[in-house]
Amino acid sequence: MHSVFYDRFGTAADVLTLATFDTPSPAAGEVTVRLAFSGANPSDIKARAGSRPGVLKPAFPQIIPHSDGAGVIETVGEGVDSARIGTRVWIWNGQWQRPFGTASTHITLPAEQAVALPDCVSFETGAILGIPGLTAAEAVFGGGDVTGQTLLVSGAGGTVGYLALQLAVWGGARVIATCSPRDTARVTAAGAHTVLDYTADTLAADILAANDGAPVDRILEVEFGANVAMNAEVIAPNGTIAAYGSQIEMSPVLPFGPLLFKAATLDIILIYLLPIAQRFERITQLHNALVAGALVCPVETVYPMADCASAHEAVLKGARAGAILIDCS
Repeated sequence: MHSVFYDRFGTAADVLTLATFDTPSPAAGEVTVRLAFSGANPSDIKARAGSRPGVLKPAFPQIIPHSDGAGVIETVGEGVDSARIGTRVWIWNGQWQRPFGTASTHITLPAEQAVALPDCVSFETGAILGIPGLTAAEAVFGGGDVTGQTLLVSGAGGTVGYLALQLAVWGGARVIATCSPRDTARVTAAGAHTVLDYTADTLAADILAANDGAPVDRILEVEFGANVAMNAEVIAPNGTIAAYGSQIEMSPVLPFGPLLFKAATLDIILIYLLPIAQRFERITQLHNALVAGALVCPVETVYPMADCASAHEAVLKGARAGAILIDCS
């Protein structure tokens, strides 16, 4: 198989290399997938750069990055129904605690991690579902049905936020979204009931005003550390802050008093660790939304595998309107 790999931490241009590896044969319970696209995510960039706290060297001698991807099952191991050969699938946790991820022509992994892709869904969309899609679905539906609730989607112009906004609307919620002025038009077009500039000095008051003076039931938060004080102002009693990111402030000071007197629940989401039963509930919801035409997963740029370093740089740069993919063909 042809793959991109790294064996040390560093900048993408310095450490990402193209190479040929033997394609691992599937063991019992595994499948080998011929990949069409691989999704590059911020977590992949942090792992390759060595920016995770306390991690001093790569966990394996050689690492093929990326956990998301989509393709076709080529081979199955013992105990896996041979009828799965030729099935279109998308991948979750492709490189989580494993050396070989999806920045490759092939990946071999447990069969349950290769999910059948609905016929109406493209490989490009499939390569976005593993981390952005499941994170969005868990942020929206992790507390149950959202019908009739008011949800605040922070950073709705980002990949996860944009998907979460659509899922919340599909799920019957009233959505207040924050984003930069650059993204206002497309966030509005995606179904947000109110769109606010996240840099506004009056943001908390603006959120409450947009909900007729009432606090919101659930907050989907991409920048928890920077926004926790505002979250505490606008969350409803017994509401939930579902936080999946905190890049700006990784060591926040919590306003415990305001959170206490709201009896607020803090739900920190790391999609890699989502329990399997819960994961498949979210997969079903994603598929249902996709089949219903209620979920669009935009792609910013598709890079050739040989230019994986540019893909990593694009993810690091941010300020984009869709996912970054690698063409694995």
